[in-house]
Amino acid sequence: MAFIQRMTRKNVQQPWWKRVWWMLVIWLGSVMALFIVATLFRALMSAAGLKLH
Repeated sequence: MAFIQRMTRKNVQQPWWKRVWWMLVIWLGSVMALFIVATLFRALMSAAGLKLH
């Protein structure tokens, strides 16, 4: 019962710096994931014979 009450509290707000920190972490994670995918695609294209120059 206590767990459900903790999960449903609506008026508990985190400090602004924690919210900004999580936004930064999520943004950085998505940028890193995009970098990894782009690097993988570039490696696969190079392996297939595509030359950039």
